[in-house]
Amino acid sequence: MLSRPTASDSRGLAAGRSGITVEAGPGALIAVQGASGAGRTCLLLALTGRMRATEGTATVGGARLPKQAAAVRRISAVADVAGATDLDPALTAGEHLRERALLQRRFGDSLRGLLRPRRERTADAGRRVGSALDAAGLDLAALPKGARTVVRDLDRPQTLRLSVALALVVRPHLLGVDGTDLKLSEAERANAWALLRSLADARTTVVAVCGEAPGGTVR
Repeated sequence: MLSRPTASDSRGLAAGRSGITVEAGPGALIAVQGASGAGRTCLLLALTGRMRATEGTATVGGARLPKQAAAVRRISAVADVAGATDLDPALTAGEHLRERALLQRRFGDSLRGLLRPRRERTADAGRRVGSALDAAGLDLAALPKGARTVVRDLDRPQTLRLSVALALVVRPHLLGVDGTDLKLSEAERANAWALLRSLADARTTVVAVCGEAPGGTVR
């Protein structure tokens, strides 16, 4: 449940959108619709516990924002957020995925998980990456140089799917996606929304920023 959120950046400037109330269950596809500069990304970051709200309250997965932001961060992930999830253009798709899997193994697992044999942890990381790629609809073999394709050589839809796949490695309950209509053709936007809808159908709650939301979304 979200009620009147107003997010602020690190400089304490008020931004975001007030007067909003929305309630959605697991597997919902929520659209944050508005013009660029209207605070859509701030709202997205506030909902995922990555920016403190200066007004209003929200409950995400039983955790109340802003006081329990750390708990919300543990069950959420964000993708394609400029300044927060930027991909390194000089690194390959495979390098990004290996790095994310390593970070998840080192910092995301429970203590019990860290004590498992290394071979077992490596196998689990491989399964996580494979599942994330499948869910994001990204076929590494179809890229120009496979997993060795550097990010700068990816087209916009591929970059979006890679960013989503990286976020899905942590198996979030809540996924926030920015830029769903940034530099995408009409057909590419439709494909992007089909991807997000498939994630929601798999019981991941998705919050997506857009200029114009398609039908069937919570707005």
